[in-house]
Amino acid sequence: MQNDNLKSYLHLHLIVFIWGFTAILGKLISLEALDLVWYRMLFASTIMTIVVVLSKEKVKVPLNVFIGFVVSGIIIATHWLTFYQAIKVSNVSITLACLSTGAFFASILEPIFYKRKIIWYELVFGLIVIAGLSIIFNVETKYKSGIYLAVTSAFLSALFSVINGKYAKEYSPNIISLYELSSGVFFLSIYLFFAGSFSPAFFAISINDLIWLFLLSSICTAYAFSASVKVMKYLSPFTVMLTINLEPIYGIILALMIFKDGEEMTPLFYVGALLILITVIANGIVKSKKKKQLITD
Repeated sequence: MQNDNLKSYLHLHLIVFIWGFTAILGKLISLEALDLVWYRMLFASTIMTIVVVLSKEKVKVPLNVFIGFVVSGIIIATHWLTFYQAIKVSNVSITLACLSTGAFFASILEPIFYKRKIIWYELVFGLIVIAGLSIIFNVETKYKSGIYLAVTSAFLSALFSVINGKYAKEYSPNIISLYELSSGVFFLSIYLFFAGSFSPAFFAISINDLIWLFLLSSICTAYAFSASVKVMKYLSPFTVMLTINLEPIYGIILALMIFKDGEEMTPLFYVGALLILITVIANGIVKSKKKKQLITD
């Protein structure tokens, strides 16, 4: 059992590293953000269709659940759209630092969706996160549009996680992924069709972009999602949460190594980013202690 825990912990770090690499791929792919998201969701939904067919999983769900999956698919598509657009107009470091505010948004959304009281320390942590974000906003003024987009992406990510949390307890991650990815690409296709974007130029993808898109769709999307659910069988939610918070750190370090000068920020940016990350981790530690107290009481 202990060996399984160690393997799962190392596996989780690999998954988080892969998630950190999605931002790098977004920078490497030359496509516009909307085109990139459409291809990512198309390829990933195709992969999930093959997985579900081979595993012979039951795909039928109640109508209300189906509608929920469709809404979630639209939300995750919009999240990725704002995420990659933020990278295009700013850089990886700005986007990932601002994306860390997702935990703050989740603390606001959870009481609404799960009908519980707002916890006082979450509000305090939220104010600290806003302070860290304000530092970044004030020192990196040329990236304001990227900051707006990244914060919007963080909110959508939190909204998606809160909604998906209810479904994850009852339905297979493969089925959830299939419906949500397919819904996202369906509605993006409708928009692109009426916008007249489906031109020969749209489908003229370079070999490099095709390779990066395949990695993004298969390894970083289809595989990472399924694998993250699997490791949760052996690791506590607290361990998973703390490790996932390393994603921005991995991503920023990778960006500095790969893109060098284009990712170097002012010292105050790192102060603001560190303030956000420490607060998110502190929030997890406090939550873990509160849960232990409830169990012992």
